[in-house]
Amino acid sequence: METTRQQKIARLLQKELSDIFQKDAKAMPGVIVSITKAYISPDMSVCRAYISVFPSEKAENILQGINAQNSRIRYELGTRVRHQLRIIPELKFFIDDSMDYLEHIDELLKQ
Repeated sequence: METTRQQKIARLLQKELSDIFQKDAKAMPGVIVSITKAYISPDMSVCRAYISVFPSEKAENILQGINAQNSRIRYELGTRVRHQLRIIPELKFFIDDSMDYLEHIDELLKQ
């Protein structure tokens, strides 16, 4: 169970990562990337961020590009939250496929 501090820091990281991806969206025409959820480890050293990509067919390519830019994203995150956090957490990105799952369930219910 997450502590209140973990939840606050996770929300802060989610907001700042969303801003970073919104700024970088100009480099990816026709693709929408959003941070759906962020979790921080109890020692505040690792952040797991779940991204949602539309269209979902490009999700793997976008995830590879984000992982290739991981150090730049972490540096930019560090410049934004340097006054709130002592240690900038290591970033790990994962695909959030909950929307695809919901669409699949909806299709099954329509049959």
